Amino acid sequence: MFEKASESDVTRAIVKQFGEKLDEFADSEVIIIGAGPSGLMAARELAMKGRKVLIIERNNYLGGGFWLGGYLMNTVTVRPPGEEILDELEIPYEKDGDLYTAMGPHACSKLISKACDEGVQILNMTEFEDVVLREQDRVGGVVINWTPVSELPRQITCVDPISLEAEIVIDATGHDACVVSKLEERGMMETTGFGGMWVDESEDLIVEHTGKVHEGVVATGMAVSTTYGLPRMGPTFGSMLLSGRKGAEIVDELLD
Repeated sequence: MFEKASESDVTRAIVKQFGEKLDEFADSEVIIIGAGPSGLMAARELAMKGRKVLIIERNNYLGGGFWLGGYLMNTVTVRPPGEEILDELEIPYEKDGDLYTAMGPHACSKLISKACDEGVQILNMTEFEDVVLREQDRVGGVVINWTPVSELPRQITCVDPISLEAEIVIDATGHDACVVSKLEERGMMETTGFGGMWVDESEDLIVEHTGKVHEGVVATGMAVSTTYGLPRMGPTFGSMLLSGRKGAEIVDELLD
């Protein structure tokens, strides 16, 4: 039934294809750190505009909290006008009062698929370690390593990272705001951390504040909340999707 193949054929195919993609995307127009809903949405939008986009994700899976709603219940909620993006992504949903609900795994897998269909490339199980800096402290790329390396005791490992160049880096790492936090650690900017939950205020504020936070860096999603001290909003995802779209529009303008 299957064509003949040896174990070495399988190994060579993996190494060859992975190596070719890593070589191709060693420099990109946009590198997105974090493959949650805002990161995936931004990646898809930018790829649709013809941009060369690479996502870095520290987990083996993509989607972040979009796989689940709240409290390990996999129903996600979206407030109007977020359902317009659900329609665009062909994600089925139901109306529940003033909210729309969708099954998290279905919604998340649709978004991942749509991003991949547009040519977005992904390095998962890959940890963001640091930023690459250029003149006047402009961010010009990222330093990465395999995620498992970070879990090893420092006294038994010394695995140097590698660097990837990009014209723009998007921080889509959620509450951790990893890129922004690294800049803060270096004394290049200040943040206040995200605030307490206030759904009705948070979603509008997240979208409103989405944008450039440093030379070469744009923040989307809950990284925006951490950067500006905005309220958190829990398991409602409309602003994550809309923030990703707005972030892509801003990046596209910065690249022109």
